[in-house]
Parts: sequence; C-alpha cells; structure tokens
Amino acid sequence: MTVLTPQLAFSPAGFVNEFYPSFWWIPAGVLTAALAIKLPSIIRLWGDPMLRAVGGLLLLACAVFVFVAPSTIAWVNRATGITNVSAPWVYSLLMAYCGSCLLLIIAWRNGLSDRSDATVRAMRWVVATYSGVIVSLWVLFALADGPVERLRDLDTYYANTPYLREMILLYLLAHTVATLITSGLIWNWVRTDGLDAWLRWGLKFLGIGYAVQVVFDAAKLTAVTARWCGADLDWLSTGVAPPVACLSAILIAVGFILPHAGQYLHDRWRVRLAHRELRPLYLLMRSVNGGGMPVVLRATPELRLIRRETFIRDVLLPLARHIDQERRGRSYQAALALGLDAGRAKAAAAALGIQDAVASRHRTPADDGGHAHDTTDLLRDIGAVSRALRRPDELLAVRARTRTPAGTGGGAEPGITAEPGITAEPGITAEPGITAEPGIAAEPGVAARNSPGDGRR
Repeated sequence: MTVLTPQLAFSPAGFVNEFYPSFWWIPAGVLTAALAIKLPSIIRLWGDPMLRAVGGLLLLACAVFVFVAPSTIAWVNRATGITNVSAPWVYSLLMAYCGSCLLLIIAWRNGLSDRSDATVRAMRWVVATYSGVIVSLWVLFALADGPVERLRDLDTYYANTPYLREMILLYLLAHTVATLITSGLIWNWVRTDGLDAWLRWGLKFLGIGYAVQVVFDAAKLTAVTARWCGADLDWLSTGVAPPVACLSAILIAVGFILPHAGQYLHDRWRVRLAHRELRPLYLLMRSVNGGGMPVVLRATPELRLIRRETFIRDVLLPLARHIDQERRGRSYQAALALGLDAGRAKAAAAALGIQDAVASRHRTPADDGGHAHDTTDLLRDIGAVSRALRRPDELLAVRARTRTPAGTGGGAEPGITAEPGITAEPGITAEPGITAEPGIAAEPGVAARNSPGDGRR
C-alpha cells in the first residue's frame, strides 16, 4: 500500500499571496511607531516647521499603507458606492507623499532660512507638478470605465483599459521620478562633511529605503509593460512589489527616527555613564559625611546625576582646606614622571590629595582662611578624579614615586625635606653628618676639610 504525501508548492509569490491581506499592516505599524516616537517632540516643539513636516510625512506614509490594504480598499469602495475609487485615492496619497518627501529634503538640507531663487523655484516646481498629477489622476479616473472591482491587481488588470491605463502609467512615472530625485539628493547629502553621526546613519537608511522603492517601480512598470505586449508577468506586481514596498517603508521609518531616537539614547547612556563614573568619589565623600543622599522615588537619570554631583561638591568644598597643595604638586610631577598625560596626572594628584585629606581631616587643623585655596578646578573635574580612584594601582605607583625623590636609590627619611630655595653648589657635597651653618656658604672651588674633633673650617 502506497501512502501519498501531499506536496506543498512553495514560491515567494505564493507566500506573499498567502499573507497579502495582512501584509500591508506591517509597514503601517512600523510607521505608526515612528510617528509615536516623534510625536512628543513635535508637540513640545510645535513651532519648529521641520518637525511638523516630518510628522506630516510619516502620517501620509502610514495612510498610504492603511488604505492600500485589501480590506480597506473594499471598505472605501462600499462606503462611496463607486467601484475602484480606492485606486485614485491611494495614488493621490502616494503622490502627496512623494511631493512631501522632495519638499522636506530640499528644506532639510538647505535650511528653512534659505530663500534663494533656486530653492524657491525648486519648491514651487514640486508643489505645482505633484498637485497637477493628483488632479490628473482624478480626471482620468472619471473618464475611465472600470466596472470590475480589483483589490490586488488593478494595475495589471486594467493595464490596457483607456484612461485607466494612462492613470496607472502617470502615477508610476511620477513616483519613479520623485524616488530617483529624492534618493540622489539624500546620497549627495550623505557625502557632506561635518554631519552628526546619527544624522548620517539616518540619511543612509533613507537613501537605501528610497533606492528600494526604485525596485518597486521597476517591478510594477515591467508587469504593466508585459500586459501591453500580451505577456503575463502579473506576479511581479502582486508577488514582488508588495514586500519591496514594505521593506522600503521600514527602512524609511528607521531613517526618520534614527537621528532622534539615537541621540536620545546616546544622551541617556552618557548620563548613566557619568552617574556610574562618579560612584568611587561619591562613596569616598559619603565616608566623610557619614551618610549618603536621601532616596527620591521616580527620579530621572538627569536628576540623579545632578544630585550626586551636588552632594560630592558640597562635601568636597570644606574638605579642600585639608588638602596639602605642596604635596599635591609633587604628586602631579611624580605622575608625569611615570608617563601619565597632563590631564590624567592632574586627576591622580587630586585623588591622592583628597584621600590624604580624608585620612588626616581630624588631626590636621583646617586653614583659618588666611591661605585660601582655589578649588575651581577640583570641583569642576570631579569626573576625572573619580575615574582616577578606579585605578588604585596607578595611585599607589604615584604615591610611591612622590615619597622617593627622582635620582635617588632610596626613599627620603620621614619628615626630612630640603629647605625651599637652598641647593648645593655644583661639585660640592657635604660629608655625612655635617651640615652647613645657617647663612654661611662655602666659597666657590674650596672644599671644607673636616675631621672628627676639629672645629676649624
């Protein structure tokens, strides 16, 4: 007995046809999400015409994919009582979207303040051309006779019908021209120097999205042309063009939201990173203060960062009186001698000075105000100081170098330092245990002879 297993025929066109009724809601959902992301900025900055234009463009693109869905096409036809009236309506939305894209790119690139003759002429040409195309679409539809409702393949089904043929060709050519011009403007803009990284990536996604739309136009035009020649390539219009249009819409939506969302996420990441970097210095200041900051529920990351910075500076300001500025200067020189760059050496010296001040604040009297120290740099560079506290091995090396004068093989005796301003003369060294009397210097070229018990010099 032979069991026959049914074979499922699979092809990309068959897959698209299977999910065609719900296929269009995917890009509509993505575009709606993009509009929702941009909406708070549009409302908050309603006076910015560029943001309003982006919002209108996303709304038009979303409307195109909502009204091109077969269920929506059937509903519009029934609501109006006119067969296939959805065709000129969807094509009009698409033409409005194309014209808006061109206007937005021209204004976005040249700036709203640019009122040069070339810019004004270009914008007027776009408005006049695509307004004329929309009017022509409705005139051609009114003159045509298309009694059979087509929800998926109107372009190829009526490819040879008078007036409908011209309407279909007009919208495809107008869409192709707008796509090519917009894509060219975007890729020329991408190559411009000085662009923000997020804006550049957004433009790249827009450029790819509009380039993919060229594939959509090519598939549609090829299928329509095949009908004119008596061939049947309808699968290009119903099986290839829809997923290409969906991919294009997703790429364009990403291109519009990436500069805004990317900058937002980047700023949030920087705030959280700055908050985390301040933790070592915050813990050190908390040991001085005896407690941390009170917890604030539902505090934003920006507020948490500001409160941590304020707490550190409030504790650090009185503590700065206990910092030994001379020792801090020697630590800075020691850090430079170890190969640290100036900024990192300065932060390491400040960190060591703060650690010493914390350890000695109870046994070292604070300055009486007669020797005020400039704490501007210290309070400003708390981020760099906190990062230095994360490198304890480096701080230990700087501390050891500070205790060991350069050029000696051993450490200096505790508490013994050279008097400021007094240095040995070249070629003359004092014998062990003998120091020069205050105010008396050896004559140049004469070495003092000293022997045990001999008081003469």
